[in-house]
Amino acid sequence: MPEIRNEIRFILNGADVALTNVAPDATLLDWLRLNRSLRGTKEGCAEGDCGACTVLVGKLSAEGLVYESVNACIRFMGSLDGTHVVTVEHLRGEPGKLHPVQQAMVDFHGSQCGFCTPGFIMSLYGLWMKTPDPSNAAIEKALQGNLCRCTGYEAIMRAAHAISSYGKSAKDPLAVEREGITARLKALRDGARVEIGSGKARLIVPADVDDFAALLEREPGATIVAGSTDVGLWVTKNMRDISPAIFIGGLDGLRTTSEKDGIITMGAGVTYTEVFETLSKRIPALRPLVDRIGGAQVRNMGTIGGNIANGSPIGDTPPPFIALGAQLTLRKGQVRRTIPLETFFIAYGKQDRQPGEFVESVHVPVPEKGTKFAVYKVTKRRDEDITATLGAFYLTLAKDGTVADIRIAYGGMAATPKRAAAVEKALIGKAWNEATVEAAMAQYAKDFTPLTDMRATAEYRALAAKNLLLRFYIETTGTKAPFQVSRDEAA
Repeated sequence: MPEIRNEIRFILNGADVALTNVAPDATLLDWLRLNRSLRGTKEGCAEGDCGACTVLVGKLSAEGLVYESVNACIRFMGSLDGTHVVTVEHLRGEPGKLHPVQQAMVDFHGSQCGFCTPGFIMSLYGLWMKTPDPSNAAIEKALQGNLCRCTGYEAIMRAAHAISSYGKSAKDPLAVEREGITARLKALRDGARVEIGSGKARLIVPADVDDFAALLEREPGATIVAGSTDVGLWVTKNMRDISPAIFIGGLDGLRTTSEKDGIITMGAGVTYTEVFETLSKRIPALRPLVDRIGGAQVRNMGTIGGNIANGSPIGDTPPPFIALGAQLTLRKGQVRRTIPLETFFIAYGKQDRQPGEFVESVHVPVPEKGTKFAVYKVTKRRDEDITATLGAFYLTLAKDGTVADIRIAYGGMAATPKRAAAVEKALIGKAWNEATVEAAMAQYAKDFTPLTDMRATAEYRALAAKNLLLRFYIETTGTKAPFQVSRDEAA
């Protein structure tokens, strides 16, 4: 059994922090504003959509000290052990001057009412540290999770391009402090388990994955918190009690990615950001999909395992992973079992997971040479929106042009992510042509009975799902449908 520590430790801007009285559902935003009077971090939506609460969180990784923008409104205090939290108040330039990011926003009129401005500055700060001279596309991606209703994004784009002309990164506080902060964060890694509180109202940070497995086996009713992009809303919107809560986002053993024999294996704690390059390189069709999951702040926090484990019928990764034939490794104590991902989802809110069992890793096959794979996400707005319906298609053609195998999976069309079995049956063994596809489209009613909600009507979902199959056919026969019109192309 590991040593137990009764406090969480992290660095806030330049100061060491040790807290012994922290509720499991305490958010970073509330603590910054109410306990430390750092009110530059704003509360807007309280659900990770608007970006007004954006801060940077630095963590040690295999690449060293990495800073990422996150939403403080849905980031729990229990997830901060061993990190460096940076708020807008920490930005400073030369004596008597603004930080380059702030100065650029002033000079290029990137702020009007100012409410959203600190969040924009922190997102641009994180981008500037990684990419001093970003492209339009990089800026747009960094600002997907920041909303402004009055300034207009052109002024902010101009400010983003101008930042580097105001000074070099050597003058930046996080650049100057990097070596010292790295050493201080390493010193915080004592290998202990964190336990705060008593009875049901407890906050627990396991020492490692084995410790987590043992804890969950003893307390199967505990809430597992990885990225908190879903659990955070349970608290801020539904006022749910998540006690006792086990925070696993910092467990290195769940944040590994590897590939062997054409299978990409991702630990359940790997974030969208961490796995982005691997998936983009090995399965290019997933690149635009991952880019549209929330904003940068959500992708920096949200995990692959969490997106699967919560069992949402509109989760973005299950349909493409199912179409690719992914497998899931579940663990209870020291016992593991591996199952096809598609069998994990039983019914709405019900998954094939025993009490005390958790998702440990996901195994996704890389498409074989000669096969065709595509993913299409339908939403009301392009970026940072919840899926109305999402279709994933994996096709293998025989030498004579007939369909040797096809796997079609959808999200948003049923109570769980689901294969289109009747449609697949209507296609297999037939010539891959428009007549075959149109005949198969008539089988969708056997597979799905979609619902009407705020995102789409049942009729719209049913029609969109059929049309996605037609789009897939058109693209596989040589016509590339435009996926996105960039701002430069539009101009």
